[in-house]
Amino acid sequence: MKRAMVRYRVRADQAPANERYIKGVFEQLAERQPSGLRYASFKLDDGVSFVHIVSQETTDGSNPLTELPAFKAFTAAIAERCEEPPVVEKLTEVGSYKMFGGWPDEGAGSGSPTGR
Repeated sequence: MKRAMVRYRVRADQAPANERYIKGVFEQLAERQPSGLRYASFKLDDGVSFVHIVSQETTDGSNPLTELPAFKAFTAAIAERCEEPPVVEKLTEVGSYKMFGGWPDEGAGSGSPTGR
């Protein structure tokens, strides 16, 4: 299992485009519902900083996220949108409460773009 956090800051004029790319990724995730992946994206209060958290839980080590056309489109132009480039940090879980396991009465995913 691999977990990571990616953080970066886009130029103010690029924040709406960045959000559209992210929403496209979540729409495609909802359609395809790949197994072995948990993913969340957040916009910080400054309106231009973003944080993504990913948990890759595939048995073969593949990353279903990077296989999505929408994710490829999102990452292809990220450097052009950024004021501060993405920084990837590996995460080692110390503890969590329902962060990655979901609720007992939920299946693998609800299919909702927000994960609710």
